[in-house]
Amino acid sequence: MSLAGGFSRRHCIGAAAGALAALSLPRPALAGAQIEEPLIDSVRTALSSAIHNKAPPVPQFANTEARLAYLRWLGEMSERLKKKIADAPSRIEFLQTVWYEARRSGLDVSLVLGLIQVESNFRKFAVSSAGARGYMQVMPFWTRVIGDSDPAKLFHMQTNLRFGCVILRHYLDRESGDLFMTLGRYNGSRGKAPYPNAVFSNQRLWAWADREREIERKEQDKARSAA
Repeated sequence: MSLAGGFSRRHCIGAAAGALAALSLPRPALAGAQIEEPLIDSVRTALSSAIHNKAPPVPQFANTEARLAYLRWLGEMSERLKKKIADAPSRIEFLQTVWYEARRSGLDVSLVLGLIQVESNFRKFAVSSAGARGYMQVMPFWTRVIGDSDPAKLFHMQTNLRFGCVILRHYLDRESGDLFMTLGRYNGSRGKAPYPNAVFSNQRLWAWADREREIERKEQDKARSAA
């Protein structure tokens, strides 16, 4: 049976199925990619050890005040991230893991969130034209260098965030703390401004000040002055 315009029902059904299949595939990311570099044995060992440490991303706090500050951060970041990750449990799990992995690698959490926004726009299954995968757009060669050579695991949330944070920390150490050069190296565009500037710009969207704690400190200062 033919439809208007000369297309058959089978043709239309096939086209619709193809469109649905395309929507189910990982969407391409526009970010660049890390460049594979020779690693000395000590660096390879350190990176591999960091990756294979299986400690779960459960925040631990020295005191109640620190825990409450974290919960305030988590609540505010969850509100900001609603448009990107609609499902509340998935959003909380993602933020908790980013917080844990960033701090574990000695990185600013807002920097990691800004980088993720530029790299994948918070899409778990993002794939770049160069083949970089997941939230932090990790290149598959890293699974061979410091993993088990299974690039499919880069779509697992904690694995991707851990690889990304460990690699970013590695580059930061190589660049002696220079964030501009570090970000360029991470993106495969070392020395060029567009990518680092984009990350710094997006980092500001995830900056956080504990206003409740600041108000509390001011009230304590006033009380001391009045005493």
